[in-house]
Amino acid sequence: MTLEEAANAPGLRWGIIGTGQIAKKFAIGLTSAAGHTLIAVGSRSAENAKTFGDAFDVKNRHTSYADLVNDPEVDAVYVGTPHPDHRDSSILAMQAGKPVLCEKPLTVNAAETREMIEFSKKNNVFLMEAMWPRFQPSYYWMREQIAAGTIGDIRLVLADVGWRSTFNAASRLYAPELAGGILLDGGVYAVSLASHFLGTPEAITGYATLGETNVDEQGVMAMKYANGALASLADSAQANPIMRARICGTEGTFSLTEWWWPESVTLTQQGKEPQVVPFPRVGNGYQFEAQEVARCVAAGLIESPIMPHAESLSIMETMDELRRQWGVRYPFE
Repeated sequence: MTLEEAANAPGLRWGIIGTGQIAKKFAIGLTSAAGHTLIAVGSRSAENAKTFGDAFDVKNRHTSYADLVNDPEVDAVYVGTPHPDHRDSSILAMQAGKPVLCEKPLTVNAAETREMIEFSKKNNVFLMEAMWPRFQPSYYWMREQIAAGTIGDIRLVLADVGWRSTFNAASRLYAPELAGGILLDGGVYAVSLASHFLGTPEAITGYATLGETNVDEQGVMAMKYANGALASLADSAQANPIMRARICGTEGTFSLTEWWWPESVTLTQQGKEPQVVPFPRVGNGYQFEAQEVARCVAAGLIESPIMPHAESLSIMETMDELRRQWGVRYPFE
């Protein structure tokens, strides 16, 4: 399970559901994934499908998601629609037998995530949450170092994430009907980071600032784990966090700036000079998750060991609990 294995897996012909900003980023990422091609796009708007298709030289342009997933030239589907659509579009693609890479968060709550996972398992179709940080070369390296005992036992994870945004009640960041709030949009990265290195917490607490539309505009989160390890996380749409993260072990610490796509990792060990390990950026980073899908599909897997189903569910359960504490509930729940 190495970066090289993923990069060397047979490429896939991708279809993208959605034409928004995240879909564009994935389309750009595919240009850096050797052997992978973007063959089709699906949108409910013919105009959007044409505009997206023209911009990325997409051969097949569909005006329904059903046509996209049933396109015989599509090997795998990337779902890049707003959060509330993730479940239905992913299941639609899996019904057509197509492996699915679904943008984070996998769904809007744990109940929907369970539906998707159950469908994947019942129908033996691949499904993975597109949590792109953990597929970056830097994260492969950190996992290798942790396995080798370089930083010892991980005891503390610290991270912040966010971006100051102008309030717009109709935007997906602020609209409750679009599962708005910074937790599902940005905070999920921090929750996923803690989950990746510490597992499922046994205790969760936090505080949030709710805005005019009663969704979380910033929050702080604390988690405790069965072995006594802790995580302290923060997210904000009201300020611009530095976006630093530290993974702290008994023998050393990894420090990262812009940790969801770091250009370097600083390893600090007691009594030694800090070691800065560079990871020059290649493409926009989204190609690595596409390559992991290809590796898993070639191996006959229905989930990735790097982003397994059970962990996606655990992350959603954590965010459900935080929203319960904060009083954030979406109108369709």
